[in-house]
Amino acid sequence: MNTDVRTESDSMGSVTLPADALWGAQTQRAVDNFPVSGKRMPRPFIEALLEIKRAAAISNQALDCLPGDKADAIVSAVDALLGDAELMRHFPVDVFQTGSGTSSNMNANEVIAHRASEHAESAIHPNDHVNFGQSSNDVVPSAISLSIARTVQFALLPALNALRETISRRGEELASVSKTGRTHLMDAMPVRFDQVLGGWHAQLTAVQARLGQSLSRLTEIPLGGTAVGTGINTHPYFAARATAELSERCGIEVRSVETARRFSLMGSVDEVVSLSGELRSLSVSLMKISNDLRWMNSGPLAGLGEIRLPELQPGSSIMPGKVNPVICESVAMVCARVMGNDATIGIAGQSGSFELNVMMPVVADSALESVEILANAMDILNGKAIAGFELIEENIQESLARNPILVTALNPIIGYAAAAAIAKKAYASGQPIIDVAEAETELEREQLTELLDPRKLTEGGL
Repeated sequence: MNTDVRTESDSMGSVTLPADALWGAQTQRAVDNFPVSGKRMPRPFIEALLEIKRAAAISNQALDCLPGDKADAIVSAVDALLGDAELMRHFPVDVFQTGSGTSSNMNANEVIAHRASEHAESAIHPNDHVNFGQSSNDVVPSAISLSIARTVQFALLPALNALRETISRRGEELASVSKTGRTHLMDAMPVRFDQVLGGWHAQLTAVQARLGQSLSRLTEIPLGGTAVGTGINTHPYFAARATAELSERCGIEVRSVETARRFSLMGSVDEVVSLSGELRSLSVSLMKISNDLRWMNSGPLAGLGEIRLPELQPGSSIMPGKVNPVICESVAMVCARVMGNDATIGIAGQSGSFELNVMMPVVADSALESVEILANAMDILNGKAIAGFELIEENIQESLARNPILVTALNPIIGYAAAAAIAKKAYASGQPIIDVAEAETELEREQLTELLDPRKLTEGGL
C-alpha cells in the first residue's frame, strides 16, 4: 500500500482509506475498529466466501433477480480474485471482529463490487448486486461449513489415509518381531510389532469413520436463510440453485436445507463443534502414537532403545551427537493446539443468541487451523518418522529374554504363587526367567522353551 488516500461514504458517513485499496468504507471501519491480533480470516474461508458470491450471482441471474451484465461482471471479478496470488491483501479484517462476520462479508462484497465495476457497463453495488438475496447471517456460516468441509476432504482425509496405509505396511513388515509389552510403563507380556501398529491403525480408522459422519452433516448449509432464517428478500429457489452451483464448482456435495434446519445452522455452530470433537479425538490418537514412538526410541543407552527414528537434525546446542525425536514433539504440540482450539470452539458454540451465533469468525479460524495443522502433522509423522524407523533387534531380544513377566505363561501349570516367586527371584538375580524356572520347577528345559516362547505368547490362549 502507498501513502495516498481516498474518501468513501456509507450510511454512517465518510471514511478515509488507502487510495489503491479494493475495499470500501465498511471494510475500512472494521480495520480501524478491530486492531486486535493482526491475524486475518483464513484463506480457505475467504475462498469459500468468494465461491458463494459467485454462485449467488449465477443463481440470481438464472432466477431473473440480477441483470446478466452485472452477474457476469461479478463472476469475472471473483474468478480474477481467486486467481490472485496475493488474494489475502484484499481482505485485511481481523479475526476478532463482529461476531456475525458481517465485516468479512462486506469486505468481500466491496472488493468484488470494486473489481467488477472496473469492467462493467454500469456500477456494481456491494449490497444491491453482490449481496443480493443474502445476509452475513446465512453467508458466513455457509462459508465456514464449506471451507472446513473442503479442507477436511482434500487435505485432512488424504493425509490420514496415507498415514494409515504406512502404519499398515510397516506392521506387515515387522510382524515377525516380538517385543516386551508394557502396562503402566512396566514390563508386561510380549506383543508383536504388527500388534502395536495395528492398535494405532485401529484408532485412526475409528476416528476416520466418525470424521466422515461429521463431514456429511457439515455440508448442509443455511444459504437462503438471509437475516434470521426465514429467507426474506431472496428467491425461494435461490438456495437450491446456489448449492448446486457450489457443488459443481467445489468438488464436494453441498446441500440446502429446509427452513427449520436453517434456524439451527444460523443460531448455532453445532456441526462445527461436533467436527472439532473428532479433531480432538484424532489429536488424542496422534499424541498416543507420538509418545509410543518417543518411548521406544528413548536412549540410545539409558532408555528403551527398541527403535531408531530417522535422524533429522542436531538435538542440542551444547551436547554434541545428541539427536532428539523432533517430529514426535512437533506432532504432540500440534495435538495440544488442536485441543485448545476445541475448547475455544466449544465456548464459542455456546454463544448462539436466539437466531444468530455471535462468535463465528473465531470458530472459522480455530477449526480451519486445527484441520490444516493436523493434516500437515500427519504428513510429517508419516514420512519422517513411521515410514523410516528401524528396529534395534539386539536390545529387543535381550529385554525379552530377561523379562520375568513371561512367567505368567506358567500360571496354569504351577499356579500364580509359585510363578510370582520365580519372577521375584529372576528380578533379584537378573537371570533369564527360563533359567530360574528350570531350577525352581520340575519342568524340562525343552518344555519351558516352548511355554515361554515370546512369539507364541503373543497369540493368546492357554
